[in-house]
Amino acid sequence: MTDSSAAESRSVGPLDIRRVMAALPHRYPMLLVDRVESIEPDVRITAIKAVSINEDFFNGHFPGRPIMPGVLIVEALAQAAGVLAVESLGLANSGKLVYFMAIENAKFRQPVEPGCLLKLEVEFVQKRSSVCKFAGRAVVDGKVAAEANFTAMIADSPAA
Repeated sequence: MTDSSAAESRSVGPLDIRRVMAALPHRYPMLLVDRVESIEPDVRITAIKAVSINEDFFNGHFPGRPIMPGVLIVEALAQAAGVLAVESLGLANSGKLVYFMAIENAKFRQPVEPGCLLKLEVEFVQKRSSVCKFAGRAVVDGKVAAEANFTAMIADSPAA
């Protein structure tokens, strides 16, 4: 078996919203991953955020010209990375959380508007026991809307 066919045989997906919610602690209005198209554990994830005019942030960003805030596009990428990390490390329902540590080289190429399907493509750059680095890009209709490199830490949930 070649390396690529071995990786394909390990691919997982699609994952519905229930599986996404098992991997992430986020809930409405902060859950920004609607579906996972595929996961190649320890390598990459492709997920979808369906951008709707009903999102609360469109009330103020911007009235008359609704655009998804760039920081929320990066958050959606980070959540997709969180699903990738949780699924790759077998942490679903473990109580572990994936926390942002750093964002680097964020670039915003085109606006994301209501009605778009935002494709979230994230790859592991480096993976250690508790710190992971990722490269992500958000794509609309085959065009890069945003991209960023980011670092996250896997840690226990804070005590209530």
